[in-house]
Amino acid sequence: MTSSADARRHPAAVASDEVNGGQYQPWRDTALPVDERVADLLARMTIEEKAGQLRSTWLGGSATGDDLAPHQHNLADKTPPWSELIGSGLGQLTRTFGSAPVTVAEGCATLARLQAELVAGNRFGIPAIAHEECLTGFMTLGATIFSAPLSWGATFDPGPVERMAAEIGTAMRLVGVHQGMAPVLDVTRDLRWGRTEETIGEDPYLVGTVGAAYVRGLQSAGVVATLKHFAGYSSSRAGRNAAPVSIGHRELSDVILPPFEMAVRDAGARSVMPSYSEIDGVPTGADAGILTDLLRDEWGFTGTVISDYYAVSFLELLHGVADGPAHAAALALAAGVDVELPGARCFGAPLVEAVRSGVVPEGLVDRAVTRVLRQKCELGLLDPDWRPDQVGGDVVDLDPPHVRDLARQIAEESVVLLSNGGTLPLPGDGRIAVVGPLADDIAGMLGCYTFPSHLGRNYPDMPVGVEIRTVWEALGAELPDARLTLTAGCGVDNQDRTGLADARSAAAGADVCVAVFGDRAGMFGSGTSGEGCDVADLRLPGIQEELLDALLDTGTPVVLVLLSGRPYALGRWADRLAAVVQAFFPGQEGAGAVAGVLSGRVTPSGRLPVSVPRQSGGQPGTYLTPKLGRHGEVSSVDPTPLFPFGHGLSYTTFAWDAGGDVPAEIETDGALTVEVTVRNVGDRAGADVVQLYLHDPVAQVTRPVVQLIGYAKVRLEPGEARTVGFRVHAELTSFTGRAGHRIVEPGDIELRLSASSADHRHTYRVRLVGPERKVGHDRQMTTEVTIV
Repeated sequence: MTSSADARRHPAAVASDEVNGGQYQPWRDTALPVDERVADLLARMTIEEKAGQLRSTWLGGSATGDDLAPHQHNLADKTPPWSELIGSGLGQLTRTFGSAPVTVAEGCATLARLQAELVAGNRFGIPAIAHEECLTGFMTLGATIFSAPLSWGATFDPGPVERMAAEIGTAMRLVGVHQGMAPVLDVTRDLRWGRTEETIGEDPYLVGTVGAAYVRGLQSAGVVATLKHFAGYSSSRAGRNAAPVSIGHRELSDVILPPFEMAVRDAGARSVMPSYSEIDGVPTGADAGILTDLLRDEWGFTGTVISDYYAVSFLELLHGVADGPAHAAALALAAGVDVELPGARCFGAPLVEAVRSGVVPEGLVDRAVTRVLRQKCELGLLDPDWRPDQVGGDVVDLDPPHVRDLARQIAEESVVLLSNGGTLPLPGDGRIAVVGPLADDIAGMLGCYTFPSHLGRNYPDMPVGVEIRTVWEALGAELPDARLTLTAGCGVDNQDRTGLADARSAAAGADVCVAVFGDRAGMFGSGTSGEGCDVADLRLPGIQEELLDALLDTGTPVVLVLLSGRPYALGRWADRLAAVVQAFFPGQEGAGAVAGVLSGRVTPSGRLPVSVPRQSGGQPGTYLTPKLGRHGEVSSVDPTPLFPFGHGLSYTTFAWDAGGDVPAEIETDGALTVEVTVRNVGDRAGADVVQLYLHDPVAQVTRPVVQLIGYAKVRLEPGEARTVGFRVHAELTSFTGRAGHRIVEPGDIELRLSASSADHRHTYRVRLVGPERKVGHDRQMTTEVTIV
């Protein structure tokens, strides 16, 4: 019989109570607040069951084949068997779809089976959170492959990125995945770093606004976004992966942290992954100052902190701050890490024993378990009507036409025309030599966290899973009346010179040569770009420079097309190339986007999210530097880039007319608006990017010469004009002062309406008046933009 109290509860909760001998279980009651449900469940758990919620298992991560994660070969087999794990429950399931080439139906069936076994195997019937990689799309066989994050930054347009993430999240949720390991919010600091391709750019405002858009999109589909790598990972010494980080408090606060802060506060990110790195001798995974004092107490973050793969074990094995798995678990828990990924080496039996012996307070475990259970409750995993078979199976299309169209749009918007002496667009007829190691190779489209690049070396016969064209194929379709010839000339990174003569001959016999150069993404040294694929300098890989010299020596106009994960030093050829086109691993639709720019079908609108260096040395260096970081008489090394941050050309012409009244003074808590009217005075439709920079000429600490504080992409038909307005709050001028906290300082500033970080079109001088103000997490972090 159902009582009146039962009637107020979820029907499935009532049925569940009847199965459990009629005993009311508040944690299953969806009518109760989440915190009440979690507290009730936590109180019922043993220490083994609590620890179970803090660990994961990677059934596809055995120690066979090449590593997909650092030191996987040493650590993968340290996780207890599946049959032992499920008895006390499990927090997460690691990459059921992304560890081997499986069909959608196979992946769904495996995930449903594992969840069913887990639910049946633990006392409370709690399923696991399933997580997958999703940086350039859902990283599984057959899912749409989007552009790499550097390409997102090159669009200077968060809108399509948010829509992309929503589509990625929708696909993941349909097959039973709950959490995505993206976005990467590291700000590029050293272009030699292999993971530069995974970053959005070298400017924190661009990274923060585009990254927050990704978070909003992914979480709108019901998938938890994971911010990584928190924080400082991209500032490693010499650009070496996971190397120590030597960074001051001010650089950390003003350059590295703002994108994470935006994503937490403005986009509501629900998970954070600490960096592998140490900052001034303290590994981030053991740093309560970052993971608790800053992230939770100051920023108010209430989600979960999950370790990078094996990062808890690394506190013992690589950093040397722990003397065993239990000690590593204690340090991580105390700092604020809630879940160990991808296995259970530290947060399993060693943690349980440490709690029982009194070495680790059970309260630390309870704190982490509460966060995990809260997230499971929010995802519906604690609801009585949850079923493991509620996934899409083989009816789910992971690469539908409308998503491919979105991938094409982002790819087209991300291609950057760096220079053009009039050779582009290419003529529709004539002789065109298409030369280079990536001319007829899809590797130039794919970043290291795409499925083919990530798993390709482990599965050499694996199908790509989606249709991807090469530049050669796409250009042939764009220019059907042209006479195209193809030769590779050399490989991406080998020393084989046997093809140089044929390439030179092909270029000599053509009216124009399209040279398609760049990177092949890989993992831990298997590529020229990607995780663990760092470089000593910024020369083109292999003998590509030798091939480029040979092509230029023919006298034929050479259009250089770079498909890469980082920019390369091009100063040696700056005055000899007919045109330069840059695309950063543009995804499965990238070849069409590049060919469209070459043919003129696409009017380029991409802008550089990272500077292109003139010389291969002089690193690290980005545009975001004080005056002494730039060229001057005090050093013989000139770090001036060949093409600056924000640079990009078009096939049409835009005229800017600054207007509106800008006050000469505003209060340190005030705001002002600057406007510019942009007119397309050319003969074809196009998009211009208006960039707003701050220059602070005198401050109590050294400040960047300029820094981006706003931008807008303006799409215009020929003859059309639109007015862009930037509403700038004084808090956007804030920085970390001498006392160690963020301030708005009275004094003179300049606001510069610019086409790049070096091309300033209109300058407004404004004086901030009033008292110095201390500002915090609730400050204004973005410029309001209107386009009318």
